[in-house]
Amino acid sequence: MGERLRLAVGVMGNAASVLLYAAPILTFSRVIRKKSTEGFSCVPYIIALLNCLLYTWYGLPVVSYRWENLPLVTINGLGILLEFSFIFIYFWFADRGRKMKVAVSVTTVIIVFCTTAIISALVFHDHHHRKVFVGSVGLGASVAMYGSPLVAVKQVILTKSVEFMPFYLSFFSFLGSSSWMVYGILSHDLFLAAPNLVGCPLGILQLMLYCKYRKRGIIEEPNKWDLEKNDDKSKQLQLVINDSTNGKS
Repeated sequence: MGERLRLAVGVMGNAASVLLYAAPILTFSRVIRKKSTEGFSCVPYIIALLNCLLYTWYGLPVVSYRWENLPLVTINGLGILLEFSFIFIYFWFADRGRKMKVAVSVTTVIIVFCTTAIISALVFHDHHHRKVFVGSVGLGASVAMYGSPLVAVKQVILTKSVEFMPFYLSFFSFLGSSSWMVYGILSHDLFLAAPNLVGCPLGILQLMLYCKYRKRGIIEEPNKWDLEKNDDKSKQLQLVINDSTNGKS
């Protein structure tokens, strides 16, 4: 019964995490449409990539005992594909300075992951010590991942606008962290439960801020077509005024 419950919670965690990882699709469709990264930060997606890489490795039989953490592998494997896609789109439309920062950050993430994987596989010779080592590194990455939206939280407070903190991203973050916290507790796994103890309160904080500032709306810049139409109207008005002046004279 306990094992079935654990797997059921793992499936729920997978579902919530799929929605969490897919939530930025709307944000990046806007980036593609406007061909600009605007004020968005790539930091949360780079940290999420590191988190997915580490926990995919953590769930594989090399570190975990057989396939006891299969739900962890499936969802983080998908997360790797999505995060790489988001980072690539950001890199493509970013200016030169931001491209350099993204390239350095992604290279650092890959080096950290490869170093962790090699040390865990070659230095430690049993599952317990491998889980402790990889889990410790993953714990730090997870706390950073759940803390990275604080960049968006700061921007929301300063601008009093939720434009850079989508509701679905905050909601699915809370839902996913809650599910994985329960999964970690049922699995008696500190390295799965602990980071989500941080994720839950941060998710609640984001939802509270969204509820407070959502009525402010999203401020959209006037598009080029609107500006051209207004300019045409101004010209037409000027012609009417000139005609009237000439007629009187």
